[in-house]
Amino acid sequence: MKYISTREDKTRFSLRDAAFMGLAPDGGLLMPEVIPAIDMNKVMALAAESYNAMSVYLATQFFGDDLSREQLEKVVDHAYDFRPELRSFADNLHTLELFHGPTFAFKDFGARFMGSMFGVLADQSNDIVILTATSGDTGSAVANGFLGVPGVKVVLLYPADRISPLQESQMTTLGQNIHPVRIEGSFDDCQRLVKELFNDKELRARKNITSANSINILRWIPQSFYYFYGYYLWNKTTGGTLPDIVVPSGNYGNISAGMLAWKQGLPVRRFIAASNSNDIIPAYLQTGRYATRESIQTIANAMDVGNPSNYERIMALYGNNFESLAGSVYGFSADDAHIMDAIREVSQKYGELIDPHSSIGYMAAKAYEIDGFWLSTAHHAKFSEVIFDAVGSNPELPAGLAKFMERPQSFTPMAPDRETLTEFVESL
Repeated sequence: MKYISTREDKTRFSLRDAAFMGLAPDGGLLMPEVIPAIDMNKVMALAAESYNAMSVYLATQFFGDDLSREQLEKVVDHAYDFRPELRSFADNLHTLELFHGPTFAFKDFGARFMGSMFGVLADQSNDIVILTATSGDTGSAVANGFLGVPGVKVVLLYPADRISPLQESQMTTLGQNIHPVRIEGSFDDCQRLVKELFNDKELRARKNITSANSINILRWIPQSFYYFYGYYLWNKTTGGTLPDIVVPSGNYGNISAGMLAWKQGLPVRRFIAASNSNDIIPAYLQTGRYATRESIQTIANAMDVGNPSNYERIMALYGNNFESLAGSVYGFSADDAHIMDAIREVSQKYGELIDPHSSIGYMAAKAYEIDGFWLSTAHHAKFSEVIFDAVGSNPELPAGLAKFMERPQSFTPMAPDRETLTEFVESL
């Protein structure tokens, strides 16, 4: 398998080169040159065996030319000692919970796989710098996924005062090879800085830099695996065959991974891209005009993205054809007031607590009266302040989260300045 840019330069790159580059040289995102078709009967049989057995089969379709089955089994087993779980509410509502990993967010699935893969690929190289921007959960997942990986140093850029205290603690209490940088600005500033350093050819000649954002194929591709497992669980529970899938979306790596699964052969009736007030893609689906803007700060902070990188992948998967995209992908957005109302409604009606991002998925599922499931992307306890404001009580903090709040924090404060960040990266 080779990898090519979403833009005009169609140079073919190896797995190792694609993983270590992160972005293509022309600034585009990397995609598999060919999207491999899968056997859904085999997927269903392996999913019945285990999430890991299914994931090894799917990983082999992309990475089997470069790594042996034994290596991929080792990668998957090291990455996953957890799995998605389907929760069914009354009123024929179903959600795929993706927050049962070590940082209680869906991004554990991609970040731990990537960290495990680098443990194999990085044997051939030293002094790799993982440079990643985060609007919330990416940073903690990447930090924990790469903690202690030999030859890898992780630089995490996050916006000051725009993520929850718990999210910040999960990044800033680890030490070792993890280097959190607290940017005085927005997530868009963090993402801009990452792209500027990636486009600095002189710096990249001196430093081996890559990214663990969803722009990296090793973060992005394994996120497609849980869509297959979600379909298996939903089909097993309901007997359904063609689900609607609602995806809370910010940078759109998650939903574009679902689209990748669909292109491989996953049965899907339609996707619903559910956003907060940063409704770039829902607005595009409605108007046909793609317009980025400065991100708006919301209580669903992991989705506070005004210029979503994975737009390029979405368009590539749909042949850069808006009509094709709009025919099978629908948009939904909700502001903070509606997010709070939804959290209260789920608590009062079903006796359950959901986080702000998952509540947007719940609202979209109701609005479209779906026959399928929405993705629950994070544990509600990661947003205790929002939950308290919504329902009047603090959620119980799982032990796996409480441990982060008990440790001292360490981070580097920084203005959103390219030269300052460059000096920091070169000092590592």
